[in-house]
Amino acid sequence: MTINGLTVPNRIVMAPMTRMFSTDGVPGEDVVSYYGRRAAAGVGLIVTEGTHVEHESAGQSDRVPRFHGAEQLAGWAKVAEAVHAGGGTIVPQLWHVGMVREQGQPPYPEAPAVGPSGLRLDGTEGTGKAMTQTDLDAVIGAFAEAAAAAERIGFDGVEIHGGHGQLVDQFLWARTNRRTDAYGGDPVARTKFAAEIVAAIRETVSPEFPVIFRYSQWKIDAYDARLAESPEELEAILTPLAAAGADAFHASTRRYWRPEFDGSDLNLAGWTKKLTGRPAITVGSVGLDAEFTPYAQAEGAKVGSLDDLLNRLEREEFDLVAVGRALLQDPEWAAKVLDGRFEELSAFDPAAMQTLS
Repeated sequence: MTINGLTVPNRIVMAPMTRMFSTDGVPGEDVVSYYGRRAAAGVGLIVTEGTHVEHESAGQSDRVPRFHGAEQLAGWAKVAEAVHAGGGTIVPQLWHVGMVREQGQPPYPEAPAVGPSGLRLDGTEGTGKAMTQTDLDAVIGAFAEAAAAAERIGFDGVEIHGGHGQLVDQFLWARTNRRTDAYGGDPVARTKFAAEIVAAIRETVSPEFPVIFRYSQWKIDAYDARLAESPEELEAILTPLAAAGADAFHASTRRYWRPEFDGSDLNLAGWTKKLTGRPAITVGSVGLDAEFTPYAQAEGAKVGSLDDLLNRLEREEFDLVAVGRALLQDPEWAAKVLDGRFEELSAFDPAAMQTLS
């Protein structure tokens, strides 16, 4: 599968999953081995766990990796090298948490939370502030600088975290974006910030360097949230992102088999591909018989059938398939699936989230 100048060896993607094993934001040898094992076992494209851009309000933990700083980038360079040695490709997911953050949280406790309107995900006022143009420009620049660093140290592309109620998504969502300037209003206006991030990255990296945009309808603790109620509304959001230079879209759902809009069995990735013509990655409880729940509330899940998924893939509803918990549980998941060794697949045990197996 080709995404701009990158050829991915197969259609299996490792979904980004926050792990919090990077002390002071530095991915160590255990992180290197964690990703390297999955590449060596046949994962075609690895999307790293979310990694914070260089902005004082970007994070909320000193154990989440950062994509800036000499020591942090040196660690990430080793990760990319290990993945390539295993035959895989890799992109970092670039992340800013926005109003999910509370003041006092590390790594910069004095920094305020920032967002489009200073609102939490439930629509109430938080302890942070609405972003000024200076704030917006700084964050846009931070994403662009991180993407340039990714290309410089040997990554194969980048993914922008634009879903799940994090900063970029807070601009896209009407509940958290109440701005009255050019960055707020109708769906197209609410896309302006995200599109400017895409465009800034596109201008900073090589023309063939892939830029992937991940988005979702649902938000953390708001699973019924929707950016778009119809294909027309979704098209209004995705079109400016594609025009700005997004080469592919990663459509995050909790259940890949769920139709997104009435009157069609296309899922969110299917609609994304149909509306934009760009490659689309599907995700959501792949390989398991129970849907995704937050890590803090995660329960076990049995191995699920892949028949429907493969049927959808073969009829080109979407182009690539991201696997989360099943691949977290079993580093050999891709090799077993590609070899048809389905009887060797493991059920998901939440204890897997406490290790870097």
